[in-house]
Amino acid sequence: MRFAGIDIGSRTIELVVVDDTGEIMLSRQTDTGFHPMVEAKKLLNGVVYNRIMATGYGRNLFELSFDAPTVTEIKAHARGARAFFPDAQTVLDIGGQDSKAIALFENGKVKKFEMNDRCAAGTGKFLEIMAKSLGFEIETFGQEALMVEKDLNISSMCTVFAESEVTSLIAKGQSRREIARGLHTSVIRRAAGMINRVSSDGDIVFTGGVAKNPCMRVLLEEKLNRKVLIPDDPQLVGALGAALLTVETT
Repeated sequence: MRFAGIDIGSRTIELVVVDDTGEIMLSRQTDTGFHPMVEAKKLLNGVVYNRIMATGYGRNLFELSFDAPTVTEIKAHARGARAFFPDAQTVLDIGGQDSKAIALFENGKVKKFEMNDRCAAGTGKFLEIMAKSLGFEIETFGQEALMVEKDLNISSMCTVFAESEVTSLIAKGQSRREIARGLHTSVIRRAAGMINRVSSDGDIVFTGGVAKNPCMRVLLEEKLNRKVLIPDDPQLVGALGAALLTVETT
């Protein structure tokens, strides 16, 4: 049998299909766009599966449109992280619209979690807006920030106020790279606080699109003095987790 997991996020949609042993048979990704169910249908076009489970912010809409069960992002990322790193006990997921710190029991079940989903602060959207304000591409934003050792303190984590602060610093002739590093540091402070409230030691599995940013990994390891582990494709973790949970509940 073939089991699918689909993660409908604010920025992208991921699809993973596994066999009954949990081996990945297929993975796909697309932008969420303005009509996520239309994009989800396109992503599923031609894909053969017996059962599917949805996660992500659009999971309830998918449930109505496709009559499929759903699972929270917390459980999906916990399960997906364990698939990549079987001993994982702490997971940090930073996506486009929210961020989550998750502590796991030794058996992989969720022990405790914290979530920021009320504003863009500390999320991929925040970094995307800040990169644009500084004239950097989001794909190279982290690399640019790593090219300097000094960072400039950014006092506000509100996206609107931070953008205004960045504009003011640029007008004063401050280094764009130092501003970029300061912005990354402000996000890490927020993420580290969430992690410390759920877990005090051990390696951290970093998932979500922001895990692709190299500066985030470097600063997180420096801030917490803990090793950060990143899957080959951190954006697939939620979809993989949903697919594996489908196998295990069959």
